Amino acid sequence: MSSKELKIFCGNANRELAREIGEYLGVSLGESKVKRFQDGEISIAIDESVRGADIFVVQPTCAPTNDNIMELLIMIDALKRASARRITAVMPYYGYARQERKARARDPITAKLMANLITTAGADRVVTMDLHAPAIQGFFDIPVDHLPGVPILAEYFKEKDFLDLVVVSPDLGGVTRARSLAERIGASIAIIDKRRPEPNVSEIMHVIGEFKGKTAIMIDDIIDTAGTITQGAQALIERGAKEVYACCTHPVLSGPAIERLENSVFKEVIVTNTIPLDAERSLPKMKVLSVAPLLGEAIVRIHEDLSVSKLFS
Repeated sequence: MSSKELKIFCGNANRELAREIGEYLGVSLGESKVKRFQDGEISIAIDESVRGADIFVVQPTCAPTNDNIMELLIMIDALKRASARRITAVMPYYGYARQERKARARDPITAKLMANLITTAGADRVVTMDLHAPAIQGFFDIPVDHLPGVPILAEYFKEKDFLDLVVVSPDLGGVTRARSLAERIGASIAIIDKRRPEPNVSEIMHVIGEFKGKTAIMIDDIIDTAGTITQGAQALIERGAKEVYACCTHPVLSGPAIERLENSVFKEVIVTNTIPLDAERSLPKMKVLSVAPLLGEAIVRIHEDLSVSKLFS
């Protein structure tokens, strides 16, 4: 074991996940308080010594995104000023990841700005899962451990013991993810060809691949408004698929997402707990898988200066 003491802290973004990680590691969460002043400013108090410790701050930057980002930045600053030896920002969900390039003139690249802020605040390392664009790792000037969610999803479907499976990518950009899941569960792949006339609006054009009479698993990194994935599922059923499942790593589930999923043809929707889901954003046909063991193993390996990539080899 490393000579440095390992400590886990968290903000308010996903305290339940942080507790699960702590339980997996046999480590109690660090003593801290996150409060707000009357004007909305955030106050962070670290109530134990962190001098010389190896600190992991668990804080996905999901909704309320800006509040959770500020909690993370202020906590990192507080820990740095308290002489922590190393601070790792554990961000299961990386907010603003979909603003990673200039699509039009004068667009900001907010994903890069986020990386700058986290580094400037004092983080020495970042752990995250299924970035919307893997190239975001290059926005950081500190090490980034990018963990895939596909192995967790694959284990769930292996236990189902389906016959005649096809993994479907909802767009061309998700083919690599779909192929990874397909290889792990022994399935073929198909691709939905769509066009986007405007943001959050999509039209299904073609389905490429053999899927008639098969159980289809649609996979994406994020389900946001659920428009694309529910339209894709409907198209698969209308064109002859036996049944359709949906899965993703990050259940953002904004706007009409829950209503769309509830009224969809999906037999089951499988997500992970990178983002917490309250009762209003849950469904009877939704299954939530925990990423705590994966993040816990990654934290142990980082703490002991071992390879993280060997978790997936």
